[in-house]
Amino acid sequence: MRTPSPRTVRTILSVVIVLAISALCDSPAFTAGLQTDGTSNEAPFLAENNTAMTRMMDGMSTRPTGDVDRDFVAMMVPHHQGAIDMAQAELRYGHNEQLRRIAQEIVVEQQQEIVAMRVALGQPLPPPAPAPDQQKPASMPAAPVHRTSDHGMQMNMSNPMQKEQQ
Repeated sequence: MRTPSPRTVRTILSVVIVLAISALCDSPAFTAGLQTDGTSNEAPFLAENNTAMTRMMDGMSTRPTGDVDRDFVAMMVPHHQGAIDMAQAELRYGHNEQLRRIAQEIVVEQQQEIVAMRVALGQPLPPPAPAPDQQKPASMPAAPVHRTSDHGMQMNMSNPMQKEQQ
């Protein structure tokens, strides 16, 4: 019998941990402790997190192709995207500045890792996406568009170095 490689063990362990956390988050005992008085942003935050977790778990459920590298990326991309989605929910609803900075770092780092994995396999890169603070969840109405005229304030930005040379 062949011993699994450390990478395979880590991947399997990561999936088991995610499944355990997901099961814990769905348990009645856990959600009972998260009830709010309705005045906070917790309900939309929890809804977005639940959507992100479900999408991530569905995306990680792939059929093996026989190519370990492709299978690894096929599972890790949705895992990283799930982390991005959850971090974006923290950025929208969280108040702790330390956690918000960590969430910003998660978004950047996980996007970079997704790109690196796809490049390593020669896969096409994902389309550009707006920054997290530019995205709104589907449940939020779009901000009104304010038109401005082209006749706004104009500034003369001449280069002082050019005047000295003349």
